[in-house]
Amino acid sequence: MENRPLEYDYTVAKMFMLTTVLLGFVGMLIGVILAFELAFPSINTILGSGLAEYTNFSRLRPLHTDAVIFGFTLSGIFATWYYVGQRVLKVSMGESKFLMAIGKLHFWLYLLVVVAVVVSLFAGVTTSKEYAEFEWPIDIAVVVVWVLFGMSIFGLIGIRREKSLYISIWYYIATFLGIAMLYLFNNMEVPTYFASGGIGAWYHSVSMYAGTNDALVQWWYGHNAVAFGFTVPIVAMIYYFLPKESGQAVYSYKLSLLSFWGLMFVYLWAGGHHLLYSTVPDWMQTMGSIFSVVLILPSWGSAINMLLTMKGEWQQVAASPLIKFMVLGSTFYMFSTLEGPIQAIKSVNAIAHFTDWIVGHVHDGVLGWVGFMIMAALYHMAPRVFKREIYSKKLMAAQFWIQTLGVVLYFTSMWIAGITQGMMWRAHDQFGNLAYSFIDTVTVLHPYYTIRGVGGLLYLIGFVMFAYNIYKTMSARQVEETELKNASPMGA
Repeated sequence: MENRPLEYDYTVAKMFMLTTVLLGFVGMLIGVILAFELAFPSINTILGSGLAEYTNFSRLRPLHTDAVIFGFTLSGIFATWYYVGQRVLKVSMGESKFLMAIGKLHFWLYLLVVVAVVVSLFAGVTTSKEYAEFEWPIDIAVVVVWVLFGMSIFGLIGIRREKSLYISIWYYIATFLGIAMLYLFNNMEVPTYFASGGIGAWYHSVSMYAGTNDALVQWWYGHNAVAFGFTVPIVAMIYYFLPKESGQAVYSYKLSLLSFWGLMFVYLWAGGHHLLYSTVPDWMQTMGSIFSVVLILPSWGSAINMLLTMKGEWQQVAASPLIKFMVLGSTFYMFSTLEGPIQAIKSVNAIAHFTDWIVGHVHDGVLGWVGFMIMAALYHMAPRVFKREIYSKKLMAAQFWIQTLGVVLYFTSMWIAGITQGMMWRAHDQFGNLAYSFIDTVTVLHPYYTIRGVGGLLYLIGFVMFAYNIYKTMSARQVEETELKNASPMGA
């Protein structure tokens, strides 16, 4: 009996895989609509005055960011946790009725929160805080969802057979603890209905912080939401999926630990770079800049460790489109984590702040690193979860090149647009007057906004190909996992 292979239960993982695909499509579709609205504002009038209120930029923008961050990315994190956690800890969810119930409750409550978010944001109900737009009833539900996620993590760890914790588990634990702390402190708010004796909407609230303090807490949260949502859990994924897919051991376990603790310490202090040249104390701005530059070390430590894992096996990158996604994703991670610290240097930030260069920086990281890695993880999981071979590796390869072109068009157009903006805003004539009006910069940027829209559209087309490939994989002929390993170089 002891030699029988463990039967993992992927029920909850499958559920979150489906929301990853669905919410990824919704978030990216809205993003493409927004990109073309910026390039061609008249698009919004096509829908008529009745719908224009709900489809304008200001109403759709928080839906785009939240769908990608709290929809696509979080679903991907949850899906991979319920897959990786079982395999690395050598324990099945099916062994514990309690943990299985927690996992299912986690999913369904999460889905209810998603519906509440979509309805409230479309209705214009928002706190107007970046990445923290939800009002207090939804915030409470989010906390419950997060507690359930934590219970699944520590519950599986508690009944594990594998006593040592692989580095990926460390990163998942850090994701849970980091976001829990950030979300609770940033969303401290007072419901105005109760504070004002029942006057106003019952769901409305005001922040417990004000002015400069509010900005400080908000960007401590905002920057570190990127750290613990877009960086830490994605590193957890690649430390598992790249070695499994390539058959190579992680290049350096010591480097993975060093990078882990470096990220944990340094990232938390870098949020001040969002508030350069503001009313925040100058020493705090300087600290944000310094820690941002130092952040290059642990970030590149992780990325280099991933790339060196493929040392001597680079032919696999040419042979496997799935490994292409992960290797290029790691490269984009290096790229983005060098670009961010450069933008945090005060002299550079004087040009970059409020420009589209910042938008380009965010998207080369999210599209090239987060998006590529989550899709690669689901491609690896799908044959093992559904016990079916990937429907089409040719379609996967085509998707890779289409999306890579899309990312390159996106960030290069935004780089050029951003630096152009920054230089035009600062330009003066011989009398000391501004050389350009604001509308001059808008006119100059039009072609770059169009290119950005095309780049986003290409990425969306690639994502539709990904969704179709996953769907066809689910409905293909069922095979045993041993067959999957021998079917192609993609099994491992």
